[in-house]
Amino acid sequence: MPNNFDLVSKHVTLLDEQFRLESKTNVLESGSEIVRMGAKANEFLIPKYDLDGLADYSRTDGYADGSANLEWESKKPNYDRGRTFSVDAMDNDETIDQAFGLLASQFMKHKVVPEMDAMRFATYAGTTGINSISETFADANAICKSLMNANSIMDEAEIGSESRYLFITPTLHNMVKALDSYKSRSMLEGYAQIIDVPQARFYTAIDLLDGKTTGETLGGYKKSASGKNINYMIIYKPAVLQFTKHIVSKVISPAENQTMDAWKFFYRAYGLTDVFDNKVKGIYCSYGAA
Repeated sequence: MPNNFDLVSKHVTLLDEQFRLESKTNVLESGSEIVRMGAKANEFLIPKYDLDGLADYSRTDGYADGSANLEWESKKPNYDRGRTFSVDAMDNDETIDQAFGLLASQFMKHKVVPEMDAMRFATYAGTTGINSISETFADANAICKSLMNANSIMDEAEIGSESRYLFITPTLHNMVKALDSYKSRSMLEGYAQIIDVPQARFYTAIDLLDGKTTGETLGGYKKSASGKNINYMIIYKPAVLQFTKHIVSKVISPAENQTMDAWKFFYRAYGLTDVFDNKVKGIYCSYGAA
């Protein structure tokens, strides 16, 4: 039994790595210098600076005194989801200890990652004050014009180009790449990274299913009735607050399981997704008509 448990523990250790490889929004994750845990279990602390601007220098009195205030704003997590599932001991044994690890891997790839990406995009798209536009594209040139306009708006707002990420549907991305004009394809240059996002996780609003009530027992998410298909989003990384703790609460072996002769795996995703109040212009969203 200890050897089997070690194998399962290794599978669990790989889940976070798989999340990073599969997730489209992982590149936006905030560092510990931006978000830290508060004294309370359900509290995150966000730094907020209040600085005075330049003042006249006096050859008699020297520099004018200024103030630099740092406050930590408290925010509560807005994402707390989990699941538990079991694999019969004999099913795992007869697949040479692969059944449990494969199930956990598929759960991450097809359930956890798409939902978390969809939740994050919907949160950013639904933030009050961002630049957004409803539009449809007749051809690839129309997409290029839209991207040019989006970047011009962000340039005028003094949003740094070095940390802009373009998230776009594969269909639109391929249309632009297929253009013969280099001038048009150049619209794809100047981003920190271009990331293709499947439409199935790219909506302006989603509903998270609770996994308990009638009609929602399968869990997961779906596009909200008010949700629109996102064409693309340009996100300036410093504008977002994205801090997630992936907690595998425990793995219970068949010997420890009091109700079943099975391995049992508990997974929980817990964290914060938000936008800095003074950086909402760091997000541009183009979405389709209803």
